[in-house]
Amino acid sequence: MTANPELTVDPRLQTPTWDGGLPSRSVRRRAGVMAVCSSLAVVLYFVWLLRPSRIGNPYLFGILLMAEVFNVVQALGFWWTCVFTGRRRRPLPPPIAEPDVDVFIPTYNEPVDIVEATVAASAALRGARVRVFLLDDGNRDAMKALARRYGVGYVRRTLHQGAKAGNINHALGRTSAPFILVLDCDHVPHPDLLVRTLPLFGGERVAFVQTPQYYANASTNTIAAAAWSQQALFFGPIARGKAAHDSMFCCGTNVVFRRSALDSVGGFPETSVTEDFELSVQLHEHGWASEYVPSVLANGLGPEDLASYVSQQHRWARGCVGAIPSVARSRLPLRQKLQYLLSASYFLSGWTVMVYLALPVIRIVTGIQPLSGSSADGFLAAFAPYFAFAIATVASVGAGAYTFAAYSLATSTFWIHVHATYRALLRRPSRFVVTPKQGDVVRQWRPAAPTLVVLGVLVSAALYGLVRDRTPATLNNVGFLALHVCVLSHGVATAVLPALATPAAVTSSRQNEEVAA
Repeated sequence: MTANPELTVDPRLQTPTWDGGLPSRSVRRRAGVMAVCSSLAVVLYFVWLLRPSRIGNPYLFGILLMAEVFNVVQALGFWWTCVFTGRRRRPLPPPIAEPDVDVFIPTYNEPVDIVEATVAASAALRGARVRVFLLDDGNRDAMKALARRYGVGYVRRTLHQGAKAGNINHALGRTSAPFILVLDCDHVPHPDLLVRTLPLFGGERVAFVQTPQYYANASTNTIAAAAWSQQALFFGPIARGKAAHDSMFCCGTNVVFRRSALDSVGGFPETSVTEDFELSVQLHEHGWASEYVPSVLANGLGPEDLASYVSQQHRWARGCVGAIPSVARSRLPLRQKLQYLLSASYFLSGWTVMVYLALPVIRIVTGIQPLSGSSADGFLAAFAPYFAFAIATVASVGAGAYTFAAYSLATSTFWIHVHATYRALLRRPSRFVVTPKQGDVVRQWRPAAPTLVVLGVLVSAALYGLVRDRTPATLNNVGFLALHVCVLSHGVATAVLPALATPAAVTSSRQNEEVAA
């Protein structure tokens, strides 16, 4: 067995810089103070908003109110989830010593050098009798040669249906170990991944143990850094809280399954682009439990350009929004059902951003507004504390992991949620698209186009308002537009100026290496 020497520079082989465990007491106290301030700001804002004298156009006021109520429900759900992150784990009986584990590495069209590091690390896993299988859905001889080089199993199928889920189900029928570790082909496992996860299967009803998806390239790419910041918020306080509510769901990679649990629900569902989410619902419906280990036990790669990020987020949004009806109809206990609904409905939050963007434009262009004329003059004074404390509270709960770049990237791609909802309502089929593992260094106009069009509308409306009318209400709306222009521009900047995707420190380091060479 020989390794590729180029793997030594792979960022996935570096030590993680993040841990998802409980933050320090000072951080938790600070988050608690922010929560109190945020709650007070919400109450004051709604007391101000809900006075009958505030109503301008009743239809626009109703739309604004629905957006605000949705945001408050999401905020309450966030706190309900995160406040229980410090639960005491029930003692479990001892697990099976050194069990057999099949490691599945699904691959389709990823580069060999990306997959190789995962295969090499999987073959070196400790704590079990491991059999590694490279599941090649691309029928590539290079992958077959890679498997042979590392002495691992190679599984190829002739009918390519069901995408990743179908690939895994095909392998399930050709293997037999009682436990299965699923790794995306770009996620390099730590040697002790099984040592840390298998003990949690001492409980007979534990179906799977999930671990974080860590983006090792966050230090070398700004899109990956922003995407990881979003992930860190989820795999930190949110995932710990969901585990405390017995509602942690499978996230597709870095997860160990009990084979009998998968067999009980017929394997992975092949009709959804978020097969991991739907599988989790089915497992919990059948009385199985899930566990979560908040430590990084595998290093992966995040999206490195806007096109990759959009592709990933659209797949998640389309699958989760489409799953809302099935979750609502499910036989889950109420607490689990609410947790799943909170997770799935997050991908409707883009609609609230669209409302915030549209209302000032409508007011400037037509003069119609949701609030009465006198109330509109003071809207920003009432709204700003509520909005600012909400963002600051999320950042404090994330112990500093959630950044402005993460917020601006999510906000600037709000249209993904709108489009995914449209496709879900019309039941338009979606295709499982593999997130590219390497970024593109050219300008990406297509994924940025919806945001650039919105930016054009916002700037035009603001200029039109300043030229036509400079009353306090108009200036408030122009100020609101200016804020969103800054946020949206920051979010899509790397698509227009690709050089911004690489931090200055990394660029300087590479230049020094080239000079030295």
